Formats: sequence, C-alpha cells, structure tokens
Amino acid sequence: MKFISTTGQGPEVSFREAVLNNLPNDGGLYFPTEIPQLEQGFIKEIPKMQLSEIAFEVLPKFCTADIRTNELEEITERVFDFPIPLVQVNVKIHCLELFHGPTYAFKDIGAKFLAECLAHFNVSENKETTVLVATSGDTGGAVANGFLGVEGVRVIILYPKGKVSALQEKQLTTLGQNITALEVEGTFDDCQSLVKQAFADAQLNKEMHLSSANSINIARWLPQSLFYYVPLQQGFEDVTIAVPSGNYGNLTSGVLAMKMGVPIKEFVAASNANDVVPRYLRSGNYEPEGTIQTIANAMDVSDPSNFQRLLSLFGGSYQEIKNHLKPFTLDDDAIKQTIRECHHENDYLLDPHGAIAYAALHNSDEEGVFLGTAHYCKFLPTMKEALGQEVNISDFAKELMTRKKRSFEMKVDYKQFKEFLIS
Repeated sequence: MKFISTTGQGPEVSFREAVLNNLPNDGGLYFPTEIPQLEQGFIKEIPKMQLSEIAFEVLPKFCTADIRTNELEEITERVFDFPIPLVQVNVKIHCLELFHGPTYAFKDIGAKFLAECLAHFNVSENKETTVLVATSGDTGGAVANGFLGVEGVRVIILYPKGKVSALQEKQLTTLGQNITALEVEGTFDDCQSLVKQAFADAQLNKEMHLSSANSINIARWLPQSLFYYVPLQQGFEDVTIAVPSGNYGNLTSGVLAMKMGVPIKEFVAASNANDVVPRYLRSGNYEPEGTIQTIANAMDVSDPSNFQRLLSLFGGSYQEIKNHLKPFTLDDDAIKQTIRECHHENDYLLDPHGAIAYAALHNSDEEGVFLGTAHYCKFLPTMKEALGQEVNISDFAKELMTRKKRSFEMKVDYKQFKEFLIS
C-alpha cells in the first residue's frame, strides 16, 4: 500500500514515510492510493471476533510493508485493550461508548496507535521526533497519555486559552516528562495554523524532525475506522450512524470503513454552531467562517482539515457525498435541552458532543447508533446547567482535578512559536 496527497500531486510514499512526514508538502493530507476491500468471509466472521482481532485483519492492509506481522499483532493487542460497549439508550437508539479508555475520550485509540508506530520507527531513526498537536479539547489529553514516556519523542500540545474544559486542561497540562502544553491566546484554528506553518517551514524541518498527532496524521486517522466495525460485531447491519464532528477525522474514518465493505446505511454529520460541512451538504458550497465558541468545545472547528479526505473518499463528487451523509446542527441551548430530556426520559447522561449526535437521530425518529465521544465528567459546569443539579463525579475526575497545571502561555505568533521549538 502506498499513500499520496489528497491533491493528487507529489510522490507516492510508504506508510512509514507518511507517518514520519505527517503532511505532504503541497497542503494536502496523505491518503491511500487505493481502498482495500474486505472479503465477504471476513465480514461474516466479525460478530465472532474481538476488536483487536478485527484490527489485526484490517490495519495490515495499510502498513505491513513497514511493520512486521508479529509486531503489528502485538501493537493492536496493546492499542485495542479496553471495551467499546454498544449501549441501548432507548428502543430505537444505541450509543457506541468510545470513552472507556485511559483519558475517557474516543481519541485514545488513534493516539496510542500513532505513539506505537512512532516508537517502532524511532528505533531505526535514532533521533528525537517532536510531535506537534493542536487540540480543541480531547486530542491533547489522549496524545499526552499515549506518548507519555515514549523514548525519543517530545510532544508539544497547543490549546486555545479558556476554550477547553477544566478537566480537559488538567489532562494535557499535568503529566510533565516529555509532554509540554502551550496555552495559546486564540482559537483552535489558530493553534492548528501554527502547527501547519511549522510543517511548511523548510528551515525548521532541517533542524528538527517534526510529526503530528492530530487526525491529519495517517496513523491517527486509520485506526479510528475500527470503531465502525463494532455495530456489525454486535449484529447491527446497514445502520445509520450519527457522528459528532469537528475536524472530521472520525466521520471520514467511518466512511473509509464503509468504502472497504462494512455495511453502513448512511452517516449523519452532527455539528455544533461551527457547521461548515452541514452547510456544504445543503448548498454544495464549502464556505468556512470564523470559529464560534460552544459548550461542545472539541467540535469548535471552522475549517476542518479532514474535509480533503472526505472529498477524496467520494472522488470529489458532491452528489455521492450527499447520498451517504446527512447534515445536522444543534446550538448550545438545544444541546442542554437534549441532555436534560435524555436523562429524564432514558436515565442516560450525554456529554455535550454526544448530545448533538443523539439529537440527530431522536429528532428525526431515526433508528441508529450515535458515537459517545467523551465522558460527561469532562463537562461538569455544562452538565449542572443542563440538568439543574450536580452530577456524580467519577473517581478519575476527582483525582485529576487535584494535579498541578503546568503550561506556557503564547500569543498567535509563529515567530514566537518557532523560537520556542528550537530553544
């Protein structure tokens, strides 16, 4: 398997090169040159398999040329080592709970797989890799945990000041060791812009080896496609799946699974007020606007990088995209109302992001599965406001909030950022 830029330009590269390079130099994202197809015999066996076993069947189609089979099997066993339950919320709707990993967010899988790949490749590189990651909420904590103590890897996390929850901030600012947090006076898009400028800086890339842990990196993106095998594993075929969507790595990885042969009926692109893709689905015009701060902060992205992969998956056809994706948008007041009503009707607590995806199915009376992408304890002020009462705090949250925050404040200034990197 080879990978090429979503622009269709530039050389084809190996999985290893795509992971280490992070981005092509033409502004695109790495994308497989072909979509491998699953054998029907394998699809029929999925309900009998563990997720780590499914991963070991799927991921080699992309990377066995660079990671030996026995080593990849060990990696998948270490990465897919926590449960992903499919929980019934009401008679028509189930939640795929992706928040049972070490940082209680769906990004644990991708961050850990990328960390494993970089550690594997660094054995032969014999030089330090600096991982740059912009986060609007959960990515930073998952990356910090996944890369903590990984030899030869230094991690720099950029997050928008005052725009992540208190618990999320603790997850990415309290670990120390090889993890450094930069508190940027701007938005997530500003953080992402600084990271992209660094990757485009030829001089900087000569001085240090840079990589990324955002879903722009192929090794963060690919393993997330395994989420979409779980409904089939539990006997759900041709189901509608509603995905809380910010930078669109999760939804596009689901489309990849569908294109490979997983029987999925359609997807719902469930958005907060930053609704550039739902607007595109309605009009055919992709028109990013300024980022709006919402209570579903991990989705506060106005120009999602993975839109390029969405186009590539459908060959650039707007009509094909419309045939498989439905738009849905929910504002803050409606998110809180949804949390309150779901708790009252179903005795089930939604976090603000999952609430949007739940509402997408509930409001249309649609049967289906929505992705629960983060634990509600990460959003306690919002939960209290929505429910009109305190919610029980999990032990992990109590312990985490006692830790001391360590971060460096920074303006949206690439010169200052570059100086920090090389200092």
